[in-house]
This record gives sequence, structure tokens and C-alpha cells, in this order.
Amino acid sequence: MGRHSRVEEPATERPDARTTTTGTHRAVGKAARRRVAAWPIACVVLVGLLVTGWFGWNWADGVVASRAEAQASDCQEGDSVLRVVVAPAAAEPVTKSAMRWNDERTVVHGHCVTVDVHAAKSDRVLDALLGRGSSASLGGGTPAAWLPESASWAEKLAEGRPAIVGSQGQSVATGKQGDFPYVALAGDGVDATQQRAAQSFRAYLLAPEQREHFDEVGLSRP
Repeated sequence: MGRHSRVEEPATERPDARTTTTGTHRAVGKAARRRVAAWPIACVVLVGLLVTGWFGWNWADGVVASRAEAQASDCQEGDSVLRVVVAPAAAEPVTKSAMRWNDERTVVHGHCVTVDVHAAKSDRVLDALLGRGSSASLGGGTPAAWLPESASWAEKLAEGRPAIVGSQGQSVATGKQGDFPYVALAGDGVDATQQRAAQSFRAYLLAPEQREHFDEVGLSRP
């Protein structure tokens, strides 16, 4: 019998090798895709934040502008000055309250009312209001309100010149220095807006927010 010959089979790729190679490429491809996809997402988020911030800034700026316009439109009748003469012992808390009032741009009858506080001794104010003393004690203009140390000064004014007393005195503070009635004034030089503002400012002085100013100088509230 003849010798058996060895048959050489053609070389073929092993399935496991192909699978391993292909699997490696897939794994690398997936990792690469993940790395590439990260920065576009970050960019989108950053752009979104910038856009949101821009709209938020413009919205806030618009709100501020709208409030300013609203305040300006409320003062359609212009500005008005409310002059208040007060005894020196109560001048500090009344002045601080007036500053807060002015900062709030308080509007009365379409006017932005600014409160101007002037400190003066009550006897000099009474003489000036009765026309027998210097008007310098009134602060350079006709006051629409007066806060003397006691109701006796208001009573003397009502006896000597009742026409300029717009309302009976109402105490806004008391202490060792006296009892400070708030007297609204009327007559020439005090228009309707100032009369109304004087009433509003009296209520403002009695508000809880102003209590601290009076406490600082040893005055209690009624």
C-alpha cells in the first residue's frame, strides 16, 4: 500500500480571534464616542446658563425700570414740600422718620412729598405763628405741622389765632422732655396737598417702624 499523504487544510481565521478583534474595536469605539459626546453637552449647558442669565438680568433690569417709571408716573403733579417745625428735644427722631419717608418717595395727591424738618424753641415758633416774631423760627417757609413740647403751646395758638389750627394736637411721643402733640396747621401758604400730607406724616410717625427712633432719645410712644 502506498504512503498516506498529509493533506494541508487552507489557513482560516479563527472565529474567536475575529470576535476578539471586532470586540476590541467596538469597545474602543464606544469609549471614543463617550469622550467626544461629553464636551458638546457641556457646551450646551454653558450656553443655556449664559442665555438664562442674560434673560434673568434683563428681566431684573426691566423690573427696576418699571418700578422707577411707576414712581415717576405717580408724581404726575410734581413735587411738594411739607415743612414741619419741631421742638429740639424731639427733632432727632422726627428728622430720621422724615428721611425714611423721603427715601420711600411718598406720594400724596399725585405729588412726591418731601418732608423738611426744622427744630426751633416753642416760644419762638408761637410768636412767629402769631405774627409777632421772626419768621426765621419757622424754617424759611410756612409750616404745615408743629410739634411743641406740650399741649399748652397748641392751646395758646388756638386762642390767639384759631384760623391756622388745622387739627387738635395728638401726642406722638412722651418723656421727661415733655409731651409732644402733633398740630396740623392751615391758612395761607398751606395748600390742600400739604394739609393731607401733614395728616399722613402724623400717622407715619405713629407707625411701629418709627418707634426705634424715639426710643433712642428716651421718648416713649403713646
